[in-house]
Amino acid sequence: MGIAERRKREKEQRRTDILDAAQRLFFSRSFEDVSMDEIARDVELNKATLYLYFKNKEDLYATIVLRGIEILKAKYTQCMDTDAPGIVKVALMGQAFFEFSQEHPDYLRMIHFYGSERFSKENPCNADIGKGYGICRLILRDAVQQGIDDGSIRSDLDPFLTSMYLMISFMNNLSMESKWKQVIEAEGFSFNQYASEIFRFIIPSIVSREQASNLDIRDFARYGFNVVDPVPVKKR
Repeated sequence: MGIAERRKREKEQRRTDILDAAQRLFFSRSFEDVSMDEIARDVELNKATLYLYFKNKEDLYATIVLRGIEILKAKYTQCMDTDAPGIVKVALMGQAFFEFSQEHPDYLRMIHFYGSERFSKENPCNADIGKGYGICRLILRDAVQQGIDDGSIRSDLDPFLTSMYLMISFMNNLSMESKWKQVIEAEGFSFNQYASEIFRFIIPSIVSREQASNLDIRDFARYGFNVVDPVPVKKR
């Protein structure tokens, strides 16, 4: 290995070390409670060195947000690559978002916070973050289009608008704040039960008329979709 290549690898490793240190801190505390001084101490570098790799704390935070979005994008891509009808792929992508929210709650929290007005519109990562989320939605749109083409999804739906509706539904319903989860649990339901009901609510709304009479989303299990039995209706 030549000197130039070794230095390049060392620089890349130092950048990764900085990101890992910042991620540990941001996962344990809020954005405002983490300082560049702390990150520098954690990675055992002086603060000036951090600024050689990242413009500011916002830049560091945004780069970690990108890590989370890449995980979600990989999950969506895997769903799209499944040999299944379009309607099933849509369900799998909803499940993928739910799994992401359960497996990576700190990434999700950071993604939500990044969408607040706290971050500068001029941040260089904004375009990449928007593109990353955009790719996830485009994958979902392609699944809808496939469903229309294969007859499993209603042909009167627009793939773009439907993908927007679905993406927003997944984001809002499957990654809700703790206070709303507490409301659900206070009524005697688990959040997993609530999540399963979402799919039983959404999927029938987009399934084609030809497939509607035979629809049972539990049949999607052979493609990797896991859903609990319907929640019993409580008698009032």
